Amino acid sequence: MIKKHIPNSITLLNLFCGCCAVVCVLSGAYLLAALFIGLGLLADFLDGAVARLLGVSSEIGKQLDSLADVVSFGVAPGAMFYQLLLGAQPNADALLPMAALPGFVLSVFAGLRLAKFNIDTRQSTDFIGLPTPACTLFVVGLLLIAHFDSFGLRAVVTHPVVLYGCIVILSGLMISELPMFSFKFAQFTWLGNEIKFIFAAIAVILLLALREAALSLIIIIYIVFSIVQYLNKHEIRS
Repeated sequence: MIKKHIPNSITLLNLFCGCCAVVCVLSGAYLLAALFIGLGLLADFLDGAVARLLGVSSEIGKQLDSLADVVSFGVAPGAMFYQLLLGAQPNADALLPMAALPGFVLSVFAGLRLAKFNIDTRQSTDFIGLPTPACTLFVVGLLLIAHFDSFGLRAVVTHPVVLYGCIVILSGLMISELPMFSFKFAQFTWLGNEIKFIFAAIAVILLLALREAALSLIIIIYIVFSIVQYLNKHEIRS
């Protein structure tokens, strides 16, 4: 009776971290917000892994998972875009918050993506559309680049055109029909998992070389890899 509640407790930890991340973002504590997002990602990974390890599952667990993800990987990145848009025009008039509110459009599409995921039986091994955690990592990357002015890119990533463009593209990708690989391994062999191992190696190298500036680039590479994999499979079938 106790062990069946352990995965749900981990899911609720994800929700707690998401709430803390939102508060930190809106308070300007961006590094702490990134830390809470990282903890939320870890909890999101562990709840499913622990559920499989313990051999327990429940419908409430599935619903809790999506509800937690809406906050951690929907509202939180939306708040990040909101803050980035606020900072993009610090000397604008009092109507500036209205120009920053579209940041939460990302939250709306994240909620839609998670609702679709719950009823889409095709996404048992891979994803259809950009997963919300990947989308969130991209936005965290932008936020950290802006915070540290990594490689002098603050002016680029905080430009309103870039931010609005990212919101539109990410929102579209989340609800798209583009197949995207997941990191669920049926077995840890090279054959059949080549693209996952290659991507993981590239991600580690980029993180070591570029640190916080690597996060957004890693997600871009993830999207490109998924497109290439999809085109290759489509070409083979043709």
